[in-house]
Amino acid sequence: MPIISTAGLARTFMSKAGPVEAVRSIDMTVAAGEIVGLLGPNGAGKTTTLRMLTTLLSPTGGAATVAGHDLATDPAGVREQCGYVAQSGGVDPHITVREELVTQGRMYRLGKAAAAARAGELAGDLGLSDLLDRRTATLSGGQRRRLDIAMGLTHRPAVLFLDEPTTGLDPGSRTDLWELVRRLRDESGTTVVLTTHYLDEADALADRLVVVDQGLVAAEGTPDALKTRYAGSPGATLQDAFLAITGRAPAADTAPVAV
Repeated sequence: MPIISTAGLARTFMSKAGPVEAVRSIDMTVAAGEIVGLLGPNGAGKTTTLRMLTTLLSPTGGAATVAGHDLATDPAGVREQCGYVAQSGGVDPHITVREELVTQGRMYRLGKAAAAARAGELAGDLGLSDLLDRRTATLSGGQRRRLDIAMGLTHRPAVLFLDEPTTGLDPGSRTDLWELVRRLRDESGTTVVLTTHYLDEADALADRLVVVDQGLVAAEGTPDALKTRYAGSPGATLQDAFLAITGRAPAADTAPVAV
């Protein structure tokens, strides 16, 4: 049984000009322990899909289950089993790393001692132990992103959703985050679904890719399978395949946030 399953998942927003179909119909499955990359041009529906699957946004159509919990009838069960790291992060610049992690633990109803212990455990796992008493405002981009992920892992979720986790990071920090994602999958069995505009990242990191365009799944498969099918060879670039699938280049990392 897949850990994530969607059928016709859709979201329409109302605007002054009329309805906007941000996500028209997403049919997708994700197996437990997979790293799945969700790709697509700006406005394709990637972030909206993640926000629906994490219960931050209600679907206007279709159905989905996450870790055995129905999105519509058991949103609390979904939230217990998933972690979400948004594009912009969510740390408080005025408190320390330790305070941020303990506060997150308390929000998940851990006792004071348990929250402090979990903060120490996460700091050790994510290379933050030496930074526990530093204010989050003083962290580098890579350090702050590791803290964002630590917060998303506080309750030991079965599924971790990462929305453009490496945007703006230097190459070394990006590589560190790739290794962290692989370790979460290999050591903890965590399923990871991530969006990214970096096609080299998707090629190197994801077990499988789902390409979304205009609110629909346009193609899916392993990186090599997509390159072979759409660009003629597993030695082709993923960008060649992406262009063949969507007819558009991936957005630059300075582009506006997708919906």
